[in-house]
Amino acid sequence: MIYTCTFTPSIDYTVYLPEFHPGKLNRTEEVYYFPGGKGINVSRVLNRLQTKSIALGFAGGFTGDYIRDFLKAEGVQTDFIATNEPTRINVKIKADSESELNGPGPHTTQEQQKELLEKIKELKADDWFVLAGSLPDSIPEAFYQAVAASCHKKGIHFVLDTSGSALKQLIDTKPFLFKPNQQELADLFNTTINTKKEAIFYAKRLIEQGIKHVIVSMGGNGAILVTNDAVLIAEAPKGQVVNTVGAGDSLVSGFIAAYAQEKDINEAFRYGIASGSATAFRTDLCEQKDVDALVSRVTLYPYTEEDVN
Repeated sequence: MIYTCTFTPSIDYTVYLPEFHPGKLNRTEEVYYFPGGKGINVSRVLNRLQTKSIALGFAGGFTGDYIRDFLKAEGVQTDFIATNEPTRINVKIKADSESELNGPGPHTTQEQQKELLEKIKELKADDWFVLAGSLPDSIPEAFYQAVAASCHKKGIHFVLDTSGSALKQLIDTKPFLFKPNQQELADLFNTTINTKKEAIFYAKRLIEQGIKHVIVSMGGNGAILVTNDAVLIAEAPKGQVVNTVGAGDSLVSGFIAAYAQEKDINEAFRYGIASGSATAFRTDLCEQKDVDALVSRVTLYPYTEEDVN
């Protein structure tokens, strides 16, 4: 079974309008209410790719109920722990430029954290555990270490798509997959990354620390897969980008869905790129038919020293 975990989920209230005028009344007729959070996005896309998962994390109040009901209606199984505070609402304004107003994440008690850890300890060998989204500073790093240690001990595929002060310690636990974007990889090493060559250099340093697979997403410049045995560069299909929210999560979902079906690493990477691109071309997350239509348009090639951009 695949388990996803979102510590700070949300309801994403997304509005589209031609222009946004701060300080003035703005009206829009195109609005969407979606459950947000990287782990939740991964579960939603996995479900659309005919791959079952269980969404873990924290959810509370009327907003938490909305997220549970929404996911249930889509066929996504959840096992959230109830918090004492309502789950946050994030406002996304899509106009001539994009603006966001994100609410604070919930406060979780030690008892609630312990309850989540007990659920994770019930996972079995060859299960997948996807830790996605920001890691709240309010939760001690020892908790994240305990999660990673439980996965490592049981032979669980531990996937990291996250950020926060605890990330550097989690990398030392040798996860199966780590998917930073270009900026997150740079932040991890307190540097700047402007080229694929630089991204590969730092991704290889992570491989040297014991991570099995590193996928660096680079927006319109595609993505890079680095393992012990190979470095692959993916060129994403061209299309009109409508919404970048969830594209990276979709990449993770596509990769896991393909890999779990015993496809080789190349095809899993290709399917992940197609999934991320399909989401970018929609107002919501990708559908199976969108991904299938793009797979053949994903170009993969091995990195050579001549690739300097």
